[in-house]
Amino acid sequence: MPDQYIELEKAVTTLKKGGIILYPTDTILGIGCDATNAEAIDKIYALKKREESKSMICLVSDFKMLQQYVEEVPEVAYDILKYATKATTIIYDRPLRVAENVIAKDNTLGIRVVRDPFCSKLIRKLKRPIISTSANISGAPSPKNLKEISNAILEGVDYVVNLPLQNKGVKPSSIIKIGGDSTVKIIRK
Repeated sequence: MPDQYIELEKAVTTLKKGGIILYPTDTILGIGCDATNAEAIDKIYALKKREESKSMICLVSDFKMLQQYVEEVPEVAYDILKYATKATTIIYDRPLRVAENVIAKDNTLGIRVVRDPFCSKLIRKLKRPIISTSANISGAPSPKNLKEISNAILEGVDYVVNLPLQNKGVKPSSIIKIGGDSTVKIIRK
């Protein structure tokens, strides 16, 4: 069994050097980097062969970190997250302190407060949010396990976190957009 502490240290070291990692998230296997590092984000877009107009999700460790990266967190967001029964990403207006190339053209960013203990420790140790996007070439199905990940992805990341995916569902998060007037729109259930 891999040592979680060693995996955590190696992943954080890679992220601090501007590298990209393959890691188990609170939903699916993901590719990630420091959300404040534009060059690392560009590497993910290139690796996935993904259009830069398609935004990626940002992960934070807790509500306190969420408040540091969004100009104003609507009150309704706290209620949604408090009562959500599955991983939920909320698209917020006016994100702060993240790389410009992760912010959508309409000045929004999807952010998820993680529930997974490893992801939470990883983000806390890095002291910055991390990017999360599925570990596949754009348009290909999301892998359900390490064996389904293409060689291009495995060879393109700087470090593969050697820990099992802890969740049972292996499904992407729900995505909800909260408008400036606190209107709630479900993007993905």
